[in-house]
Amino acid sequence: MILRKPNRTISGLLDLWPGKRLLGVYRFLPFFFVMGAGMEWFMINVRLGRETFYDVYRRKQAERQYEAAATEESNN
Repeated sequence: MILRKPNRTISGLLDLWPGKRLLGVYRFLPFFFVMGAGMEWFMINVRLGRETFYDVYRRKQAERQYEAAATEESNN
């Protein structure tokens, strides 16, 4: 395995992120927490067409349950 030197540009950009002395590598966690919360809000509240992500999820889950019940009933 070949070890590569870190890219100076990327290292420089990462060093610009605040909180290095206080939080170390964990300084990125608040950013990802907010990103995840924003994505979850988007999936719940934003409609693409007539449905949200969770509308599609619930419909597909109901379809799977119906198919499983129909398959089980046909096997009996």
